[in-house]
Amino acid sequence: MKRVLFRKFFLFLLFALLIGCPVQLRADEVRSRIEQLKGISSIEALENSKGFAEKYVVRLRQPLDHQHPEKGAFDQRVIVLHRSTDRPTVIVTEGYTASYALSPRYTEELSEMWNTNIIFVEHRFFDESTPTPCDWQYMTDRQAMADLHQVVTLFKSIYSKKWISTGVSKGGQTCMEFRSFYPEDVDVSVPYVGPLCFGVEDGRHEPFLRRVGTDKERQRIQEFQMEALKRKQKLLPEFEAFCLKNHLRFNIPMRDIYDYCVLEYSFAFWQWGRSETRIPPVTASDADILGELLAVSSPDYFMPAKSFTPFFYQAAYELGYYGYDMKPFKKLMSIKSTRNYLRRVMLPDSLRHVKYHKKLSRSVKRYLTKNDPQMLIVYGEIDPWTAAGVTWLRNKKNMRVFVQPRGSHTARIGNMPDDMRREIVDILTRWLGEAPVK
Repeated sequence: MKRVLFRKFFLFLLFALLIGCPVQLRADEVRSRIEQLKGISSIEALENSKGFAEKYVVRLRQPLDHQHPEKGAFDQRVIVLHRSTDRPTVIVTEGYTASYALSPRYTEELSEMWNTNIIFVEHRFFDESTPTPCDWQYMTDRQAMADLHQVVTLFKSIYSKKWISTGVSKGGQTCMEFRSFYPEDVDVSVPYVGPLCFGVEDGRHEPFLRRVGTDKERQRIQEFQMEALKRKQKLLPEFEAFCLKNHLRFNIPMRDIYDYCVLEYSFAFWQWGRSETRIPPVTASDADILGELLAVSSPDYFMPAKSFTPFFYQAAYELGYYGYDMKPFKKLMSIKSTRNYLRRVMLPDSLRHVKYHKKLSRSVKRYLTKNDPQMLIVYGEIDPWTAAGVTWLRNKKNMRVFVQPRGSHTARIGNMPDDMRREIVDILTRWLGEAPVK
């Protein structure tokens, strides 16, 4: 009897494998399958996020140099949120740390909508995915994309249904880059608010800020910036006290950091969709003026902190960034020029020598221009990063760009206007072969 049952089970398993039908795994089997993947250093169970059957933090051994594995390796942190092997899988191409995905409250929009598994990948050289020693020659986009390729290749042996890549901001940029390097790794890509810059100071953001929003909004922002500079001598002691209290240390004098905070104010204001009604009038108290500046454009952004270094290194090396237009404020500022500010202000002395390589952005643009993968791209209309967005894509059957009216860096499918949201959902339903569950 047992032999007959075993034979039937074996035939069922064989049939399932032949037709591609996934066999559901028990909790202990999921963990066992992950442990058996090549290069797994460790696996640890986490408190589940809502809607998932299991959740693990996995450390995967990755080569420093995928072309020359003999040069060393490091452990990359990957978070696995498991629902079922018969569901699609979202790979989050995170551009920074994975720490926030450890929370049991963590969720992801596409995964919620389509009831998918999630493979969340921490970017190399961030947080716990930092090699020891930290050799910056291996912090390249090509190596980071090879990391993602390795992750997908391994986990496809467990999750064989459709794969969706997605990421937000730098993660959205990573999502586009990943598709251009490994176009067959995923079926669908949904990058959110991801820029594609063509220089350390790209040059498109400054003109964008001169025309975004309404005349009234731009005027109020500039009036506030001018007033903050006119009161600089009075506000600088409190500004310095704030920095000392929060243990902020800089590469340049505090008075220059103050100027950069004023310049950054307009970018940050629009990036996060702040209302102009919250801007204090020029007659406001010193406390209100300084409070607004610190709330919107905090000086910690300009501190060469270890946690930010990988990002600014990448920006200076090959991802690019934005510049500032200081012409309207020059007479009130102590800084003479903002040229090369990213290297001078944001990077430690040991990395200021880095030179920009434009090959990456050109390569990604060439791929997006000449090809038509199933890619749905989301931007916000007033977000300054949209200035460097791939909104120039036209006449594509599959690749679609959606710009949320008055949307900021928080633009998502869920907060799109109803007509846009329905169109996006219809497109994704067609690509994924099923309607969303929510």
